[in-house]
Amino acid sequence: MLKGKHLIEPFDFSLEELEQVFDLADGIILAPENYLDVCKGKILATLFYEPSTRTRFSFEAAMQRLGGQIIGFDDPNTSSAAKGESLSDTIRTIACYADVSVLRHPREGTAKLASKYTDMPVINAGDGGHQHPTQTLTDLLTIRKYHKEIKNLTVGVCGDLKFGRTIHSLVKALSRYENIHFKMISPEELRMPKYILEDLEDGSYEITDNLETSIGDVDILYMSRVQRERFVSEDEYQRLKDFFILDKTKMELAKEDMIVMHPLPRVNEISKEIDSDKRCIYFEQARFGMFVRMALIMKLLGVAIA
Repeated sequence: MLKGKHLIEPFDFSLEELEQVFDLADGIILAPENYLDVCKGKILATLFYEPSTRTRFSFEAAMQRLGGQIIGFDDPNTSSAAKGESLSDTIRTIACYADVSVLRHPREGTAKLASKYTDMPVINAGDGGHQHPTQTLTDLLTIRKYHKEIKNLTVGVCGDLKFGRTIHSLVKALSRYENIHFKMISPEELRMPKYILEDLEDGSYEITDNLETSIGDVDILYMSRVQRERFVSEDEYQRLKDFFILDKTKMELAKEDMIVMHPLPRVNEISKEIDSDKRCIYFEQARFGMFVRMALIMKLLGVAIA
């Protein structure tokens, strides 16, 4: 049972527990009208100390589509954090009002810290450059939809691998599945952190800075933006931000059944000219994010169809 659990990183759930969430999400996608009131009387608290569009909106849409209600903030300056209130006091207070909470924060480890002060389920919606587990659930559900099974796949992760928390979470999660091979595609300055690579099996990944020579080998190409907000030097950001741009010429080198994913928002790393390519599924991926978050909320609250 997942009722009452926290989700701070993907390893908090076993593969069997993940499958429970995905199976429920499949059911919601097929018949969303059956789930309209299952969270009636429940409250979700959204605590966003950092900007967000898709994650915040998808959580809020998820709870509303389940019949629940939402409280929270999307700017810490509108909360008592601006007065110096500690995170522990904030989360304890919110637990007096809400049944489940979603926390995004620019500082790594914040969600885990918050979970120590409450029995209310805490969902990590991104903590600095560390983890983003609900995006990972979104990604895994999307892969399931297009490849039927999560195994025997070559996955290219491309762009900002140093600070990209969505990619960190996804690589860690995929490493638990059978016969997954990674191509780590990035400039040298933005390579995958050693602590991620150390957890991978020897021979399960390659490191390269060449997208053109890699794209033909992958079943999934997971693009990411170079994150301006993570850079101390503006000059360094400007130098690296357009290192990889996925366009029609590069897509011609890819397999016919390859899929392109992206957690969004994008900047320049995917040309809009390929949006109509059937292999580019990033907006469908965003749609799946709402359904998997509906399933997650239901599981953590222990609610089901009447």
